[in-house]
Amino acid sequence: MMQPSLDNSSEPVTTDFWAHKSALEKRFQKFLDEATPYSTYRWTATVALLLVFMIRIFTIQGFYIVTYALGIYLLNLFLAFLQPKFDPSLEMDIEETEAEDGPTLPTKANEEFRPFIRRLPEFKFWYSATKATIISLIATMFKIFDIPVFWPILLMYFLILFAITMKRQIKHMMKYGYIPFDIGKQKYGGKK
Repeated sequence: MMQPSLDNSSEPVTTDFWAHKSALEKRFQKFLDEATPYSTYRWTATVALLLVFMIRIFTIQGFYIVTYALGIYLLNLFLAFLQPKFDPSLEMDIEETEAEDGPTLPTKANEEFRPFIRRLPEFKFWYSATKATIISLIATMFKIFDIPVFWPILLMYFLILFAITMKRQIKHMMKYGYIPFDIGKQKYGGKK
């Protein structure tokens, strides 16, 4: 008589693994869904994580490449958060080519209402920033990521890069007249 092979016994283990993975993913998604309306608390937790990361970097005096990479990534996220989903400079080019083809609908800022839609929504910005900070904190636990580097050069390069990109972004915002924040925008009251 033949005995059953050992391969059949390993099959329930893999299905259990995928079932547990699926259950964890569902719980995590439920947590994210419930945390969505609490932006102040979410950002407070992210800033606290960043402070923990900074304290860790200052106390161990290392992992400057990890810190620099995190800074560049957060700057990239912030710029995507500030930019409109549809770039007005590209729309101006399209309008000029369409004007040569014939009449089009009104597209001037004073003729048509265009709401500001971000390229990167606030929730995705928060989620990506938090995830990057956690990954950076984990990376500081492994000596392989502690590459020796002269940190003042990295800091100076980051500050120059930040200044140049923010100057360009502010000029773009002023040229095309959009404000990515609610500061200074007119607010309308609903029916009372």
